[in-house]
Amino acid sequence: MATYPEYPPDQSDEEQKYLLTSLKDWSIAHGLAVRPTTTYVSAEIDPSGALATTAPVTLFPSLFPRVCFEQAKSVAQDYNELYSAIASDEEWLKQTVEELVDIDDFIAQLWKVHLAVKQQGYVQPLNLGLFRSDYMVHTDPANAQSRPCVKQVEFNTIASSFGGLSTQVSALHKYLFTVGAYPEAPLSVISDAALPESTSVPGLAMGMAKAHEAYGPSKDGLATCVLFLVQDPERNVFDQRHVEYVLNKNYGVKTFRLPFGKVLNDTKLDADRKLVYSPPHAPSKQFEVTLVYFRAGYSPAEYQNQRDWDGRLQIERSAAIKCPSILTQLAGTKKVQQVLATPHSPHLKRFLPDEARAAELLKTFAPIYPMDKSEAGEEARKLAQDPETAVRYVLKPQREGGGNNVYRKAIPRFLKDTPETHWPAHILMEMIEPPAQSNVIFRNGELQKGGVICELGIYGACLWRDEDGKGKREILENFEAGYLLRTKGCGSEEGGVAAGFGSVDSACLIDVD
Repeated sequence: MATYPEYPPDQSDEEQKYLLTSLKDWSIAHGLAVRPTTTYVSAEIDPSGALATTAPVTLFPSLFPRVCFEQAKSVAQDYNELYSAIASDEEWLKQTVEELVDIDDFIAQLWKVHLAVKQQGYVQPLNLGLFRSDYMVHTDPANAQSRPCVKQVEFNTIASSFGGLSTQVSALHKYLFTVGAYPEAPLSVISDAALPESTSVPGLAMGMAKAHEAYGPSKDGLATCVLFLVQDPERNVFDQRHVEYVLNKNYGVKTFRLPFGKVLNDTKLDADRKLVYSPPHAPSKQFEVTLVYFRAGYSPAEYQNQRDWDGRLQIERSAAIKCPSILTQLAGTKKVQQVLATPHSPHLKRFLPDEARAAELLKTFAPIYPMDKSEAGEEARKLAQDPETAVRYVLKPQREGGGNNVYRKAIPRFLKDTPETHWPAHILMEMIEPPAQSNVIFRNGELQKGGVICELGIYGACLWRDEDGKGKREILENFEAGYLLRTKGCGSEEGGVAAGFGSVDSACLIDVD
């Protein structure tokens, strides 16, 4: 079984002081930051929400097997193609989603929006996916000779965050290496060649620029823009701003930030269902929206009332390109991941008929089972309810954003307290077992040192044109768009940085036996 070298290297108090000072100064100077939580900086101290603090970040780049890093990157375009195919096959998605509509109100409401637009007719065949496929390194604890590989944790089709900060943190760690903040070889495995640059900011911005270009100029002579649909307040604003600024600087695309709850206030549809935006600071001006980029709208808690749902419907009805559309968002549910990854599933071949490429994707699938009353579901129910077997699994609902999963020994009690009719809204996934390693996390002004677990996210950009709603489509752009490494203490089951569980990190690539 693969093991990592002893890491991170020991440091004296003065060495760590130099490292930490360099990290904090560089981070704030380069926007590697978040808005602080109220538990760290109270509302009384910061009533206007103007303060920023260093994003939770590791002092050292975490170790990651080079072969696993390359494996995850190599399947990025295939995953883009797979999920664009799923999002384009409304009939197949319908069969999958309809299993959930009676037990998951949020999924039901999203499907209801789709049906309302379908009845009227979609006016925009172009779709943009800015995806992120998340993986962990897996080694078989029962096989000492097993080589490490990556197994997919989940596939994100909406609000795939931290692309902005990922580029910054990989630059941070490379800077700290160049200024001598890290011990040199042979005391450390860190080297310039071992620190891959994350190109997620330029990659994601290029994906948006391609969609903006494909939309074309306004036929009514209006200026055009891209809307970032955001939460309000938004702690993770700087992550988003990095992409905005590159989109504007490199491509000349004007961007605006629209709070999710203000869609009906600040936008309208014209007679051709073009989406027209009037900025609150300049209400007499009008911009035709080419692309709506969702950094909100993925959680039920964001839909406070019918007006919020009406705003989502207005965007979906519009001629603006959506990133993502309702169908693309639904393609990212855990149920779809389970249907693809359940052992002996025939569905992958439907969307990716090339056997060689499908085989490479299959290597990244972790065993996932339904919690319904199918044969596989009945077996999963037994595993989940038995305390001795439940310790090898995680129970996942159809949610994004972190903090929603149920792990190991907590699963039997959770199921006991949950009506059995609601069990099919979850999937049961075998836990991925990464090699042990340590690092130091800087969070809220404090250092936390100890064992950590890393999760690698590979971004992908895919622009496609639906041709018949039955899976036929034309892919216009398809490329890998950088990486993200998130690291959490090994005592934390969740890894979401914005949800308060993880930290942003970068990879130090190593060769392992």
